[in-house]
Amino acid sequence: MYKKLTRSRNRIIAGVCGGLAEFLGWDPTIVRVLYIVVSLISVAFPGLIAYLILWFVMPDDNTAF
Repeated sequence: MYKKLTRSRNRIIAGVCGGLAEFLGWDPTIVRVLYIVVSLISVAFPGLIAYLILWFVMPDDNTAF
């Protein structure tokens, strides 16, 4: 089946990490923790920029539950 990368409705801020988790088939908590760890290791600024870019580039999940 074809998977589309979209922002998730399972969101804390914008649904970026939740969308990545759904696309990869991972638990959203693991993706969020990995994002925080990688952001802190890279002095947080590049991670913040990447999150903001993905927030605007990734389409919202428009499927109804």
